[in-house]
Amino acid sequence: MKLDAKTCLRVGITVFLLYLAIHYWPAAAGIGSMFFSAAMPLFLGVIIAYLVNILMTFYEKKLFGRAKEEVRLRAGRPVCMLLAFATLLVIVVFLLVLVIPELVSCVHVIISGVPKVVASFTRWCENQGILPETVADALAGIDWKSRMSDIAKVLTAGVGSAANVIVSTLTSVVSGFVTFVMALIFAIYLLLGKEKLKGQARKIAERYLKDTVRAKVLYVLRIVNDCFHRYIVGQCTEAVILGILCMLGMFLLRLPYATMIGALIGFTALIPVAGAYIGAFVGAFMILTVAPVKAVIFLLFIVVLQQMEGNLIYPKVVGSSLGLPALWVLAAVTVGGGVLGIPGMLLGVPLSAAAYRLLRNDVYGITEEFEEKE
Repeated sequence: MKLDAKTCLRVGITVFLLYLAIHYWPAAAGIGSMFFSAAMPLFLGVIIAYLVNILMTFYEKKLFGRAKEEVRLRAGRPVCMLLAFATLLVIVVFLLVLVIPELVSCVHVIISGVPKVVASFTRWCENQGILPETVADALAGIDWKSRMSDIAKVLTAGVGSAANVIVSTLTSVVSGFVTFVMALIFAIYLLLGKEKLKGQARKIAERYLKDTVRAKVLYVLRIVNDCFHRYIVGQCTEAVILGILCMLGMFLLRLPYATMIGALIGFTALIPVAGAYIGAFVGAFMILTVAPVKAVIFLLFIVVLQQMEGNLIYPKVVGSSLGLPALWVLAAVTVGGGVLGIPGMLLGVPLSAAAYRLLRNDVYGITEEFEEKE
């Protein structure tokens, strides 16, 4: 490798900047946090635009697929964008009115049902002679209802006086509303001018990146986009179908909490592989608090439903799915959940699927062809 003055200068500047970032890390982290907070509306706008673009592209293909490009952009684009936003609004209202209250009710049922289950289990162990008397007396002496209430208070209680809580809540609401409005405006501009932005990004890449580097970057972005697109569309569709089938099946079998558990199963189905076990366990525990025999019936029903979902629904809805083995799905869910909680579980799977596809294609020399997507 030939070292010239220009290369040495670049290396020196890079090392110097890296030294400054390490030595003054608190200040650098503060600047980064300030930049991230200031740019939050832009990041949120990109996320909104990406989600809306999936629906908008679908409507454009169905309603204006055969129209001329000029007609599609000037007349079809605003109409399809409004339809996409209206669809998302209906989904959000459905979640706020029906699904989220049912999930909150699930939490209350679980909290109120823990004392009953513990008491029943303790009595059964005493009758079988499994549990020592000292342990049984200690468990019997615990007021589980008050303990669960204390846990709920810790989880829901605020810090500080009532006035401070009200002021901070109002400030957060106003700030969040302003951020959302700015993000929404930015998303609309992105959607209306996405062809122009794509052309500008292509010109910048052609000017500053070599052909080989530009091709690799474009290839990676297309695979990541394909994984996220397939995950969002496939998993959301499957979650709705699975939640509805679970609710209808529980109504037919006359099982309790059909609406709550149906909403829970649909929500946890957004997490591949692990979500089914989470929803089944929580639903069985809820039914166990009122009818242990029906909890067994519910588990058998879930096993049958999961078999039908895995062999019929999932291949039809998601197709070849994400191409990620179940072992790596569980690893992605575990690591993502440990880092970012529920959002980490949802983001970890498509990101891991993209990394897996890139590594697999590189090892086996596979070249994927992509259709031009907007």
